[in-house]
Amino acid sequence: MPRILKREIDPDAYKSLSGAGVGPLLSRLYAARKVADAAELQPRLTGLLPYESMKGIRDMAAELADGIEAGARFLIVADYDADGATACAVGVQGLRMLGAHADYLVPNRAVHGYGLSPAIVEEAARLEPDALITVDNGIAAVDGVNAANELGIPVYVTDHHLPGDTLPEAAGIVNPNQPGCGFPSKNLAGVGVMFYVLLALRAELRGRGAFDKSPGASRHPLYQGGAEPDLRVLLDRVALGTVADVVKLDANNRILVNQGLQRIRAGLASPGIQALMQVAGRRMEKASVFDLGFMLGPRLNAAGRLEDMRLGIECLLAPNLETALPLAQRLHEINQSRKDIESGMKEQALALLEEVDCAGKHGLAIYHPEWHAGVIGILASRLKEKYHRPVFAFAPGENGELKGSGRSIPVLHLRDALDWVDRKHPGLILKFGGHAMAAGLSIREERFAEFQEAFETLASAWLSPADLEEIIETDGELAPGELDFELVRTLENAVWGQGFPAPQFQGEFAVLNQRVVGEKHLKLDVSLQNTRYEAMAFFHHDPLPERFVGVYAPMLNEFNGRLSIQLKLQYWESLQ
Repeated sequence: MPRILKREIDPDAYKSLSGAGVGPLLSRLYAARKVADAAELQPRLTGLLPYESMKGIRDMAAELADGIEAGARFLIVADYDADGATACAVGVQGLRMLGAHADYLVPNRAVHGYGLSPAIVEEAARLEPDALITVDNGIAAVDGVNAANELGIPVYVTDHHLPGDTLPEAAGIVNPNQPGCGFPSKNLAGVGVMFYVLLALRAELRGRGAFDKSPGASRHPLYQGGAEPDLRVLLDRVALGTVADVVKLDANNRILVNQGLQRIRAGLASPGIQALMQVAGRRMEKASVFDLGFMLGPRLNAAGRLEDMRLGIECLLAPNLETALPLAQRLHEINQSRKDIESGMKEQALALLEEVDCAGKHGLAIYHPEWHAGVIGILASRLKEKYHRPVFAFAPGENGELKGSGRSIPVLHLRDALDWVDRKHPGLILKFGGHAMAAGLSIREERFAEFQEAFETLASAWLSPADLEEIIETDGELAPGELDFELVRTLENAVWGQGFPAPQFQGEFAVLNQRVVGEKHLKLDVSLQNTRYEAMAFFHHDPLPERFVGVYAPMLNEFNGRLSIQLKLQYWESLQ
């Protein structure tokens, strides 16, 4: 059974915030998330970390500017997830805005595998580019970069993944996680890194007089003294990729996400984002992190999982709504198929795990020959949430290989875990990569049992019983009168996410009545602190006890023109 734990409040942070005029409740909430500067509560673009401290970015900007002046043809090589798709769209549109000839190529998950592989380099070479630019991949593409170098095609790597022991011999690398990079935030998504490269490139072009309208200012015939491109138009897709990739929302990322959401709410979103919001049935003026992470992100990801991410990228690059809507509708349909496949795989996985004593396991590795490689990451995530253990799910690949995707709990760094297994069992893992919370790998099918055993050995050594105990953190109880419309509006408009969790509270409830709605949700009228509220237990249809301790998140509900506060029940324990 999970344990409910109240978040600790940093007293110095609370004092700083309250001293700056922030109200007591918001000071408590933000101090519990280590925010000590009230300026972070007003995330403006002027607060972004400067690009200059990012290793290699100035040199890359100068070389890209040289390429623009020479009329070079840039080809972006993307990844096939939402971060890769948004990074590709941001890169293509941003480079074109800055005067470059830019196009893109995205690997097919089933055909090319991940990243800048020699196979995708061979395909890229047929397009005769003058240079390749990777987005959301490339830091581990030693063989792919070598293949490009042999063909005389320079590669510029923009990535955010952790590097291996050997860096590729690229013409340039921009990655806040590469050795020696002094950029303070190590949490940028791939789309964030590409956005920063564009900021640096624009500054380089500005320094060359590209946007200087005074007579004789331009040093190159390409520059006509035109208006300086406004890169803010890219922020809606920067926000989407950042949230969808589930990177930590540190102060810098919260600025990027907040600014993107503000543009969407103000009706300034790109046609692709508008179309995705429309097919998801969401309202632009109420756009939230939830919309980006749970409504738009999955629809975009579905293309890369089941078909071709070109659909998603073309949607994000669409010049108008008329072009974007059919693409968004197709993404919606693919996502429905993804849900059906995922549901069947989850049932199969639960049946497999019935044969395993999960209570005696510290880590889970499961495989089924009928699973789809594009959906195993979602399956691993669902099982991780259910069993609160690191999980790897495997599906058949090509030539007798299995492709695995893993999700972890906060106390176990998944990429480091794979690195340990690789060192202890040379040759077991064919290739791997990823982050602390998510990673992927390939193994031979006949060695699956060996990997299972190796991963369990590692997990049992690295994880204690306490680590496997699920903790539900709350912000405690709200005082009478604190739960009002102003509070809920403030919370709904703020940016919350990975590493910066949305507030949730606890309290003692009495159930006044309850009923199933939509065949799968429980709708309740409850009493909390002698006040009646409507509450929802989503995807739960069994009756709740008459009295319980519950963890909830407040939200605004609009029905028939009436606005009310509704409580989303996250967890409950009977008081009877």
